[in-house]
This record gives sequence, C-alpha cells and structure tokens, in this order.
Amino acid sequence: MKLFEPIYTAILTWARHPKAERYLAGVSFAESSFFPIPVDVMLAPMVLSDKERAWRLATITTIMSVLGGIFGYVIGAYFFDSYGTQLLDLLHGHEKFAEIKRLFLEHGTLIILVAGFTPLPYKVFTIASGVMGIAFLPFVLLSVVARGARFFLVAGLIRLGGDQLEETIHKKIEIIGWATLVLVFIGVFVYLQLK
Repeated sequence: MKLFEPIYTAILTWARHPKAERYLAGVSFAESSFFPIPVDVMLAPMVLSDKERAWRLATITTIMSVLGGIFGYVIGAYFFDSYGTQLLDLLHGHEKFAEIKRLFLEHGTLIILVAGFTPLPYKVFTIASGVMGIAFLPFVLLSVVARGARFFLVAGLIRLGGDQLEETIHKKIEIIGWATLVLVFIGVFVYLQLK
C-alpha cells in the first residue's frame, strides 16, 4: 500500500498552482506568528517543481516570514497582557515560554538568530521578543538574517540537487515518509519520557 506517494504527488501539483506563490506568502506570514507547520514543507516542493524560481520563492518566504515575525512581536508587545495566556494555552507553550524568557536573559537577542534559522518554534520567540521589550530594529535585522539564511539555504540545496533530487525523492518517497513518521514518534516518545 502506497501512502506517501499520492501525498507527495498532490503537494507537487499544488506547488505548480497559479496561486501557489500567494499561498506560500500566506503560510510564511502565519508560520512566524501563530501557524504550527513549518513553511519549508511548502517551499521545498515549490522549488522542486520550478527550480528557476528558487531565489524568488526564497525571497517571498523570507519577506513574509519576517513580516509575520513582526506581527508576532506586536502580539507580544501590545496584546500579550490581554490574550497571552489564551495563546500559550492554544500552543501548549507555558513551559516553553518560560524557557525562552530564560534563554533571552542568558543569550540576549542572539537567540533570535538561532530560533530563526533552526526548527525551534520561531513564532514563540517572536511573541516573547515583544513581551520582553527587545529592541525592535535589532529584532527585525536578526530575523531577516536568520530567516533569509534558512530559506535561501533550503532553496539553494534543492535547486542544486535538481532533477536528480526530484527523481530520488519520487523513487524513495515511501521510505522517506515512513522513516520520518518513525522519527516523529520516537521524538514524541522521548519528549514524553523526559517531561
């Protein structure tokens, strides 16, 4: 039974949709402030489906992600007192938020570089930046550097892999899909054991 091949084919079809760039922009914005799914899952297949647009797609993703980060900052700075508890409840983020505040106190604004580039929940860091009153201009500049580096790296690696990468993924999508699923389950299990 093939489970992941139809999903992969559907994602590549959506990536070629005439409005795909708009969807990418919307998801990039939302992912930096409140949406739980990383935008890379949309960026990667879009670059794979049209490698000539790699830099354009990375630029769109970066700009909209930073704008979404600014929105997260505004939520933290102006609305956290009113709605912050509900937002943390929704994201199950009370413990993470306390840890992030500690990281800010320990490492300063450089933590934005780490959160913007790695799979850490960037949205929580954008909101925390607003709550903690991190200087706005450094926040924006560090976000541009971190998010840009991440999305241009993803786009560049996929563009570099080219048709051979697409062929390899297509041939091994079931193995990749099941391996990813197993790793997610292991990660959740380990997380629950350490909690």
